[in-house]
Amino acid sequence: MNKTTASNSQSPFIQKHSASIRVWHWLTFLTLTFILLTVLFASTLLNPRENSSVVQNMLKEKGVVVDKDQAFPVAHIFDDKMWELHKYLGIGLSFLLLARIGIEFAQSDEEKIKSRIKNAFTLYKQNNPDKKELKLYLLVKGSYTFFYVLILFMAFTGLSLAFGRELALSRPTNHLIKEVHGFGQYLIYTFVFFHLCGVIIADIGKSKGIVSGMIHGEE
Repeated sequence: MNKTTASNSQSPFIQKHSASIRVWHWLTFLTLTFILLTVLFASTLLNPRENSSVVQNMLKEKGVVVDKDQAFPVAHIFDDKMWELHKYLGIGLSFLLLARIGIEFAQSDEEKIKSRIKNAFTLYKQNNPDKKELKLYLLVKGSYTFFYVLILFMAFTGLSLAFGRELALSRPTNHLIKEVHGFGQYLIYTFVFFHLCGVIIADIGKSKGIVSGMIHGEE
């Protein structure tokens, strides 16, 4: 943690971020956003069960009559393309996770997550007037650690689904992984929601400039 953390006049959330962390943060944000959008579109607008009747009606207007079982594969084409994009974005997120681990090792000691948490915990144990905010800081950093573990879990299950055939996974195993992967996405939605709310509240409160710091890297 930097010197500003120990200062009573400045929030511990206002920290210096290296260029590599800032680039990683925004690339991860964009990748997660597009991943969530692919899930949204594939589950709603491109849902083949909903669109098979649309295909039937369009073909009927052209004088071609098909049943729902015949229309379903046609409606499934665009859904498949969206999930294919989802797969590639997931692979990209896996590489970003590996990059984050590499960045952590390359960071200066001052900017390592471990050092910042350790310094904040040391200050928290002392008779520090910012003890309440330091406690919140530790909770937030703990949630980030949970998020990294969650992303690792989602990457592992997602890659298992993407390469299930190559891994020779049985149908029950594939189904179980799919269910668990689907549940994990709701945990990500929850984290992203509370993270965005927390950042907005912090930026308009005592930690004004927290967003700017992640863009420009200034404290």
